[in-house]
Amino acid sequence: MSVEPKLTRFNQTVLSKYNIYNSIFMTLPFDAVTKTGVLLPLFHETCEKGFKNGDNPTTIVETFFEKYQGRRNKESQINLLFRFIQYIERQVVLFDAIEDAAFPTVNNMEGVGTLRNLKGSAISEGNIEDLKAYLEEFKVRIVLTAHPTQFYPGSVLGIITSLTKAIKENDLSEINNLFGQLGKTPFFKHKKPTPYQEAKSLMWYLENVFYKTFGDIYSYIQNNIYADGKKHNDIINIGFWPGGDRDGNPFVKPKTTLKVANKLKRSILKKYYEDLRDLRKKLTFRGVEERVIKLETIMYDYSIDLKSKNAIRLEDFIQELFEIRNIVVEDHQSLYVNEINNLINRVHLFGYRFATLDIRQDSRIHHSVFTTVIDHLIEKGSTSFPKNYHDLSEAEQIEILSKADDTVEDLDIFEDEMVRNTLKTIAIIKGIQESNGERGANRYIISNNQTALNVMQLFAMLKIVGFKDELTVDVAPLFETIPDLENAPGVMEQLYKNPEYIAHLRARGNKQHIMLGFSDGTKDGGYLMANWGIYKAKELLTEMSRKYDITAIFFDGRGGPPARGGGKTHNFYSSLGPTIEDKEVQITIQGQTVSSNFGTSDSSQYNLEQLISSGIKNRIDGEKNKLADDDRAVMDDLAETSYQTYKDFKSHPMFIPYLERMSTLKYYAKTNIGSRPSKRGKSDKLVFSDLRAIPFVGSWSQLKQNVPGFYGVGTALKLYEDRGEWEKVQQLYNNSKFFKTLLENSMMSLTKSFFDLTKYMSKDDEFGQFWEIIYNEYLETKRLLLKITGYDELMENEPAGKASIQVRESIVLPLLTIQQYALKKIQELEKQGVAKDNPEKVIYEKIVTRSLFGNINASRNSA
Repeated sequence: MSVEPKLTRFNQTVLSKYNIYNSIFMTLPFDAVTKTGVLLPLFHETCEKGFKNGDNPTTIVETFFEKYQGRRNKESQINLLFRFIQYIERQVVLFDAIEDAAFPTVNNMEGVGTLRNLKGSAISEGNIEDLKAYLEEFKVRIVLTAHPTQFYPGSVLGIITSLTKAIKENDLSEINNLFGQLGKTPFFKHKKPTPYQEAKSLMWYLENVFYKTFGDIYSYIQNNIYADGKKHNDIINIGFWPGGDRDGNPFVKPKTTLKVANKLKRSILKKYYEDLRDLRKKLTFRGVEERVIKLETIMYDYSIDLKSKNAIRLEDFIQELFEIRNIVVEDHQSLYVNEINNLINRVHLFGYRFATLDIRQDSRIHHSVFTTVIDHLIEKGSTSFPKNYHDLSEAEQIEILSKADDTVEDLDIFEDEMVRNTLKTIAIIKGIQESNGERGANRYIISNNQTALNVMQLFAMLKIVGFKDELTVDVAPLFETIPDLENAPGVMEQLYKNPEYIAHLRARGNKQHIMLGFSDGTKDGGYLMANWGIYKAKELLTEMSRKYDITAIFFDGRGGPPARGGGKTHNFYSSLGPTIEDKEVQITIQGQTVSSNFGTSDSSQYNLEQLISSGIKNRIDGEKNKLADDDRAVMDDLAETSYQTYKDFKSHPMFIPYLERMSTLKYYAKTNIGSRPSKRGKSDKLVFSDLRAIPFVGSWSQLKQNVPGFYGVGTALKLYEDRGEWEKVQQLYNNSKFFKTLLENSMMSLTKSFFDLTKYMSKDDEFGQFWEIIYNEYLETKRLLLKITGYDELMENEPAGKASIQVRESIVLPLLTIQQYALKKIQELEKQGVAKDNPEKVIYEKIVTRSLFGNINASRNSA
């Protein structure tokens, strides 16, 4: 491992290689690429000089054409802008591939936070038994979601993978071929993917990355930390949302859920078949070879036909592998026993499910569905539900729901499609458990959960439709808004006091899954309040759960950027302290975060190990991470001030119009990157509550203003400066790793901001004052974050990370300029009152939509 500084390693293995390969890309034998490659550096230079001189994007684009392309007509100019967009998209791909290839060099794969480092520290400090004990009870679950933040189509992701491999091997011939393929492969999808297609896309990572890395990590723990030949805790596992997440996505049907579950099973059986095929070539010994061949044949048939007569039960499959291993150990000097163990370990981790399929739906949908079901049962003379059920209090309804023993078997009697689909999904869970094992689908998440009644309605529905005898499903309420987070402990206590519900939890191992939403929390309450609100909610939920001898399993709904709970997430988990339950880390990963943090074996292993070690680090630090009363009071005050500041900002009369007319918000729906609608409501008018967090955060990112990642932080800190109490926030920063991580993540949002891009808006008669409000908060936040950290510049403590951001932002500077140029043209045409289908307006709208891809992909965690 190189001992040179990380920034030096980045410059040598990433930046230098990018410059070399980019020059090769410019020489591709396609006319459009060659001409574009020559002109783009000139346009890039024009952008840089223009913004330094205070020019607006329109002036910059027009200056470029006047100076270098004076003879082009308007149509030719537009065509060149489209070619610039396409070229820059491919430059981003090249940089991604180079950075992926250099990952194990830039990042120390045996450094702090890795398993090897953990083991070494434990041995040197005499704590190896403590480490073993902790690993026996700790779990990490990453949950792949179908949220639309992946702007690379599958074909391009495949090119990145191949290009990364070729760059690692310095295979210039293959690199040239891949550049050619990249030049001709479209980035834009003309149709939205179906939920099943989304699921298949994400399964690529299961098959090509996670199967290997999960197995390798588990085998390392088994062989190097325990080394006792016994099976230990499956510390890492995968959750899966595509095909099961019905919240706001009318295209996810019950048959979709079943189809995805079957595909997951076929995928894992195929991986087992491939491993058996490789083993068969090595285990050519008497008494072994024929058994391996038989298993290989069985698994091949089973992977193609799940109803195969040759199907083998999971327990029998594992037993046969054990017996094969025993023969190899006893009769064949343990030849290739490690390879057999590796397969056994993977079977232990993945079973016949590959991943646990979560089901999710909104509480309001459940309420509507359940009302219909109750009405039907009452009409049929139910003994559980009285005729005046709907008139009863919430507590009385909960009491009845907890004891309901009715059943509904014919689900087609309901005319409403939503009712049928919701109930059929519950029935399908039962079938998936029978086919893929209980963990194939054993958690149901309730979005927008506000009351104990929301939970008990689902609890009763599950029993009425498919689980009358034994409920083998965990019901997980999702708390998202600031008021819901504050009410969450009371909701859970009401449930814990219910004898039937607590009996259910006892049967489920005394565990209660609780999901907390960072994305909508930030959209609702701003950056500081969302994170602090969730922290406090976890503390109170932990205390409440422990009071009833229940272990809270927190499942964090995080996105890519800091504004959606992303950034350096492992630092959050290592700073929780003893007042928050930490037996498991469960986290959503989606779109860009999957490809950027877990897209290769190296990055996947590194980031998984960082998550594992974060929990151990929190356990070791324990009391050190506990907030003192003085610090807690300051944190409360900061969060409340920032919350009020953000609420005032949201209620500004220009807030919605600014997003609607000055940002790319309405263009997200046109990108066709996800099956889910881009907003919840059906109204043509933009309503804030209908707005999804992804396009909301992503639109601020496209403007290079990143408001959700910092707004209110500067105002909150300035209050202490103005009161002459700066030492209090400085003490909080020095004492609290949690607060420090919050501010460092906010720094990333500031680093990715570039207000020169939209400075022209400050002169706009309608929006100028509003732009100034945002810009002043940015300046104040930046000034005070530098003051509290003692840094001279943002992200001073992460020079390699900052360098990567700077290169990426430089690559897309022309793209951002083109996007703003097109938006300005659209605004001018709209002021003239042109029709929606005006040809010129349509062209500029296409430019805006196409420019989204390169900008988002370059940021890697902007949506």
